[in-house]
Amino acid sequence: MKFKNHTDVLEFILVGLMDDPELQPFIFSLFLCMYMVTILGNLLIILAVSSDSHLHTPMYFFLSSLSFTDICISTTTIPKMLVNVQSQDYSITYTGCLIQIPFSLTFIGLENCLLAVMAYDRYVAICQPLRTINNMELENISDTEKFILLGLSDDPNLQPVLFGLFLSMYLVTVLGNLLIILAVSSDSHLHTPMYFFLSNLSFVDICLISTTVPKMIVNLSLQSTVIAYVSCLTQMSLFIIFGYMDDMLLTVMAYDRFVAICHPLRYNVIMNPQLCWLLVLLSFLISALVALLHTSMALRLSFCTNLEIPHFFCELDHILKLACSNILINNILVYLVAGLLGVVPLSGIFFSYTQIVSSVLKIPSPGGKYKTFSFCGSHLIVISLYYGTGFGVYLSSAATNSSRKSAIASVMYTVVTPMMNPFIYSLRNKDMLRALGKLISRITSFH
Repeated sequence: MKFKNHTDVLEFILVGLMDDPELQPFIFSLFLCMYMVTILGNLLIILAVSSDSHLHTPMYFFLSSLSFTDICISTTTIPKMLVNVQSQDYSITYTGCLIQIPFSLTFIGLENCLLAVMAYDRYVAICQPLRTINNMELENISDTEKFILLGLSDDPNLQPVLFGLFLSMYLVTVLGNLLIILAVSSDSHLHTPMYFFLSNLSFVDICLISTTVPKMIVNLSLQSTVIAYVSCLTQMSLFIIFGYMDDMLLTVMAYDRFVAICHPLRYNVIMNPQLCWLLVLLSFLISALVALLHTSMALRLSFCTNLEIPHFFCELDHILKLACSNILINNILVYLVAGLLGVVPLSGIFFSYTQIVSSVLKIPSPGGKYKTFSFCGSHLIVISLYYGTGFGVYLSSAATNSSRKSAIASVMYTVVTPMMNPFIYSLRNKDMLRALGKLISRITSFH
């Protein structure tokens, strides 16, 4: 098995900074502090730029993009280093190394490009200030058009409750999914396609909830409901990317289980590292293309004087309802994309599980059936939660004229589903529970 040898046998050794065992606790604490400071500092810059209308200029737009890129660069390398130092295991699998390299090159290249773009922005601002005022439409649009996010409730007594509730849910979601990622990366028994896709799903869930909830928390704490035009479209685009990527990863995971159960002898050949990486990359590229199409079509719209969005984030459907211009093409695109990326993946999931059920029923022993269905059951629960809440929001918005009730219902698939995924996959999976137990015991014993 050529592919199996690459993934199961070939490993690289990350030598690290130094091999003195007495310095390992110091290195762990130092880089953990630096990583947390990096994440917190750059996140504060992003939130400050998005929440202050005076900073809605090209210069600070590029600065916030640079901060996001810095977070991604640190996250690509430091967490793996921390896991290695904490577990005293400096190996990295062939697949893990191939994943880390393109991410590092992508974000480092993006950072270099952003620094060049920021230099050009300063050149135009200083050397051609009059053309800056006339041509930088980004600043003009953001200063003249601002949307109002009405949120879930306008009752002032409920604002502290909502703040505490959503802050807690956000922290639980980030911590839970981060533990899944660390457990998969630190346990060699979980270096399989199934858990590779699960760790990617956890990363996307963190990104999905980080697109909407932090802005809502900032609004609740500052008693401000304003969001700039550029920030609103950016939030809408990111939500589309990670929402559709969630959908496609669930489909890829169903295909992985179909191959593992219905074609077990060919599993290692079919689900090789190259195909796994290609499936994740295609999921991202398709999602990014859809977001680009929707955002490009939204940029051509003009808006009326009423810019109130009865939601806690900028959703495409609500933005289209505020437009004064013709949105026929936008609606056609929405239904076309929703049909293709909703019906096709769901059909793929349905086909995969019909074949899986047919194969499982042929297994003679009850223990074999239970073991086969252990992960499939968790995956089916997540699929039911994701699609069930999505269809529930659509039906509730169609059945009631209250947009506020629809916004409350959408909390299920934007916040609750990403929060529940780590519990669903870990509590029903003995391998994941064992890996999480090892990870937590190593962290506690290390300190």
